[in-house]
Amino acid sequence: MTEEEFYRSLNQSSVNTNEKAFVTSRDKEYGLAMPALMRKVYVWMALALALTGVTAFGIAASPTLMLTIISNKVIFYGSMIGEIALVWYISARLQTLSLSTATMLFILYSILNGVTMSVIFLAFTFSSIAKVFFITAGTFGVMAVIGYTTKTDLSKFGKILLMGLIGIIIASVVNLFLKSNGFDMIVSYIGVLLFTGLTAYDVQAIKKLLMTQSDMSEGAQKLALIGALNLYLDFINLFLYLLRILGDRK
Repeated sequence: MTEEEFYRSLNQSSVNTNEKAFVTSRDKEYGLAMPALMRKVYVWMALALALTGVTAFGIAASPTLMLTIISNKVIFYGSMIGEIALVWYISARLQTLSLSTATMLFILYSILNGVTMSVIFLAFTFSSIAKVFFITAGTFGVMAVIGYTTKTDLSKFGKILLMGLIGIIIASVVNLFLKSNGFDMIVSYIGVLLFTGLTAYDVQAIKKLLMTQSDMSEGAQKLALIGALNLYLDFINLFLYLLRILGDRK
């Protein structure tokens, strides 16, 4: 090796080392905000669940309010349509909405969901609702930990989970006409498996998304908010399917 070749090799090695150091530093910088953003995801989700629970229980505790909801189809189905519209609007307009507006819409959604979920107190005993809630919380917690810590790339299951979600939606609509208790139970078991898997899948996806954020900017917090909405939906659906299987009917 000539002297010129030696110094060229030395310089190239130095460049490669600097590039690796820069990439490592950049990755660390981008990962700094992730733990704080993940905490926001779970805080927002917990607050939304609390609002839903308080709203549902408050309505169920008032015979007048409960009678108004179950006797007035406009209120009940209007709340359901409003929920769907809000989820679509928040997801579609997240980039243009301010953080405060997106947060208020999320709060409104959780309250509307509490209105529609109040009817479960007419069908199931309070003790079984509480029991299933804690079972759901435990199941959700375990799957959230798995999704956060696993090294396995869960994105490869995304298409399967999406097809399963579409499938149970179609099956649920069909059963509105069939009114089959057996078919409803089968759908419920599939729903539990589906949303158990979706919990781990969504947690990992949210973690990866938040890893791209280097600070606690408004844009980063809006990503955390939409992540909280996704996990909230996973929890609620898992709870409802478990309630159909384990709940004690009145």
